Amino acid sequence: MMEWLATLGPAGLFIAAFVAATLLPMGSELLLAALVVSGEPLLGMVLIATVGNVLGSCTNYLLGIWLPVERLRAISRMSEQELANARERLQRYGKWSLLLAWLPVIGDPLTLVAGIVRVPWHWFLLLVTTGKGLRYWLVAVAAQPLIN
Repeated sequence: MMEWLATLGPAGLFIAAFVAATLLPMGSELLLAALVVSGEPLLGMVLIATVGNVLGSCTNYLLGIWLPVERLRAISRMSEQELANARERLQRYGKWSLLLAWLPVIGDPLTLVAGIVRVPWHWFLLLVTTGKGLRYWLVAVAAQPLIN
């Protein structure tokens, strides 16, 4: 699937970044790096990846608000313990833990739980965007030395 998304260029990056932030398994960092190395503008690719990824996280947040917890567990295939761990992490470290929403394994459940516990929207958007934007910026900058 990643090869097909690569043929779409920036649109493929947007799709990959969006899906990567939802509860579906996918990554987008390698595609970002490949597009930067192929000559696409670094800042443009970072912005496209960030917007796609944040919108995917917003999907998780809204699911957390709208769906009952039992339904969320069924959709996400999260155990009761995993959901409890994510909720505990968010409550222990507060809204600032959303800066880590880019992390594999814990990031997607964290954005889902942010909706469940009703983290204020403006904080959710600011913190998730900051964390994910910085991550994509670092990936793109790290890819630059690979350019001939």
